Amino acid sequence: MGGLLGGRRLGWAVLGAACAVLPGLWMWAFTVDDALIAVRYARNLSQGLGWRFNPHGPSTDGVTSLSWPLVLAMLARADSWAVLDRAKTLGLIAWGITGAGLGVAIGRVEAVRWPLKLAVMGTLTLSVPMAAYAVSGMETPLATALATGAALCVRRSRVASRIAGCAALFRPEMAVWATVLAVASTLASQRRRDSSALTAAVVAMTPSIGCVVARVLIWGRPVPLAVLAKPGTLEQGFAYAGAACIVSLVPVVALAPLALYRDRSALAIALAALAHVGTVAFVGGDWMPFARLIVPVVPSLAYASVLVAPYANRPFMAARSVLAALFGATMIGRGSAEAARHVGPDRAALIALARPRLAACHSVAALDIGWVGAATDSEVIDLAGLTDPYVAALPGGHTSKRVGTMFLLDRGADSVIMYLARGLPNGGLDRWTEAEYSRVVEARLARDPIFARHYAPQAWLPLGAAGAGYVLFRARPPTE
Repeated sequence: MGGLLGGRRLGWAVLGAACAVLPGLWMWAFTVDDALIAVRYARNLSQGLGWRFNPHGPSTDGVTSLSWPLVLAMLARADSWAVLDRAKTLGLIAWGITGAGLGVAIGRVEAVRWPLKLAVMGTLTLSVPMAAYAVSGMETPLATALATGAALCVRRSRVASRIAGCAALFRPEMAVWATVLAVASTLASQRRRDSSALTAAVVAMTPSIGCVVARVLIWGRPVPLAVLAKPGTLEQGFAYAGAACIVSLVPVVALAPLALYRDRSALAIALAALAHVGTVAFVGGDWMPFARLIVPVVPSLAYASVLVAPYANRPFMAARSVLAALFGATMIGRGSAEAARHVGPDRAALIALARPRLAACHSVAALDIGWVGAATDSEVIDLAGLTDPYVAALPGGHTSKRVGTMFLLDRGADSVIMYLARGLPNGGLDRWTEAEYSRVVEARLARDPIFARHYAPQAWLPLGAAGAGYVLFRARPPTE
């Protein structure tokens, strides 16, 4: 009997790992520009240069997660793209282990038959956001692993509280989620012990409080620099959170509010997830594709949906599962996932093309500083403010800060890089002023006659095969 149970457990572990790793491998080429920002911080840390984006610049907290650059620094003795590949590998391994643990936990739910368990695991497999951020090179899979581990330990509230608090080390907005999970899991197992619930809340909040104290002591602010650089609105936040719950698929399957009250563990997980969705909405969401901020709580909702399955309306649950699966297949079939699979190769080619062009530059100004920082070790002037406190505090969003030509001249920028989603008009670089600059900062600079007087287009750097790319401007000689 023990061998049979062990074999079943192994089977579910293998299934769970496969459901995680195979989609991740399919999305391996996906990444985002911010992943390379963390890589540059980690490389500077590994070289003993401190917590800074520019090797000789001021110390700034340009990565939202304080823990991630520290983890990444252990892998950062290499070229930027090699470090990114190592981060992607670490993320895939973490997601594979998470999937295995989730598979075992789902397999242990005896009251639910295996076809429904497979349907839930299949929905998770079809979730493009889960696969994409497992291999994005960011901290998301580590936060997901810890959040899932906490949810799987929900019946052991003390353990769940500690693990949940660690998850918030990698994603600061998860502090609310961690606290709610800790309190809800404690009340679910010991209804009347309010002091235990309070203790659980303190335990879950302690890592986040430590990060706040560290930020205040080092940089004089309790919140990440990104909060200033990328201010969001409630309207944007609610739109993001609602769309994220749909595109990540599993929250749709777990939407069984009446059934949740029949299982305290599932209810604790669901309440924490609801608190997290509300937090994401409150902070204004995110600009990255594929619901990044919701991803860490999605596997825990898969577990909760299996826990409540015996109490849920089966036809409705089946209908939600089918709708989620169809939507996931549509995302894959209509090309959004396929397009994302070209991001990495396109960005690598762009970096290789730009590197010799930037070799003679001393100071480069750009909005997309991740790939630029991977293409040169020179100073990078961050026009979005993600790594620059002065720019972050200026009015506007992260692509519309009030920076102009005089700012570039004051900072000594000898090069400027600007993005064109539709490419250059006929006539090439000579007609750069007529191009369509979709981002406010770049459009403002392109219309400024002072900018044209001080900077001249030097090269066109194509990005991918769809016509997009970047114009590289160099400072005109003083006599020109």
